[in-house]
Amino acid sequence: MRTPGNGTAAGEAGGGGHDSIGLVRARLALMLGGSAVAFAGVVGYRLVRRRPAPAPAADEHAAELRAKLAESRVVVDDREEFESAETPVDLAKEVVAPDLRNRRRAVHDRGRHVAEEMRRGAND
Repeated sequence: MRTPGNGTAAGEAGGGGHDSIGLVRARLALMLGGSAVAFAGVVGYRLVRRRPAPAPAADEHAAELRAKLAESRVVVDDREEFESAETPVDLAKEVVAPDLRNRRRAVHDRGRHVAEEMRRGAND
């Protein structure tokens, strides 16, 4: 006896001998298996990876700093020797200041003289 409708028997989902639950279970098992393999890979990587190299000993670092300090002392001594031959800024201002005033006056006087010559030439 046939049932009305699409030809499926009562109580069968989808009918036709098609089992969709089995496919879902297979896909779920595949995804969970892949996740487990990935997790195992991460754990294995963390166990196998190399440990960082130890930091250099403090004595080596201190020796390098001492060498740099000694080198900088030589540079400071050279600089002091070089600067000892120069006139300090404070003393240089005192010596140059009066001469600078005289030069400034001379330049202004020359400028006034040239301006007067130009005015005379324009009036002629």
